Amino acid sequence: MSHTLAHPVRLETEVKHSRFLALAASADDAQAALQHVARVSDPGATHNCWAYRIGDEYRSSDDGEPAGTAGRPILAAIDGQGYDHVVVVVTRWFGGIKLGAGGLVRAYGGAAAECLRTAPRVELVATTSVTLHVGFPDLGAAHQALAAANAHKHAENFDAEGARLSVELPIDGVEALKIRLRDATRDRVRFLDTDE
Repeated sequence: MSHTLAHPVRLETEVKHSRFLALAASADDAQAALQHVARVSDPGATHNCWAYRIGDEYRSSDDGEPAGTAGRPILAAIDGQGYDHVVVVVTRWFGGIKLGAGGLVRAYGGAAAECLRTAPRVELVATTSVTLHVGFPDLGAAHQALAAANAHKHAENFDAEGARLSVELPIDGVEALKIRLRDATRDRVRFLDTDE
């Protein structure tokens, strides 16, 4: 079971007069992760190093630090804390004392790990989209069944017989929704292929 962040978090720390600021947020896709990086990076800082993990997709950047001393430790912190769909930017303002490769790994990875360790988590739930057609007499019962199944309506289009609903719900709730709709409408709701 993987988790993501309930909301963006930040942690500031100092290592040998260098200031490190870790800013973490959830991200639904790579584009959202890179937008977070662009939004929170400080052009006046010495380095803005980052990493994200979104399922099997991940990327990291050392932003001018020696290769492997910043981005990879940040990614390791994300993975080590059991997060997914998360991006972390660790910004460094140089304080005049060189940290060495091991010191950089500990500083960047440590700032990211501590930021994530104290962050509020939410469980990631795999969802799927389904489309169904409901006749006018059954719309009320269908909406009740969708609410009970934690389904979120994306679209509702009406035709002469009723409404076509596009909804998203947890994958493990699809069969229960089908049974609930069958029982509530005497099996009059049709599940459609997305190209119908």
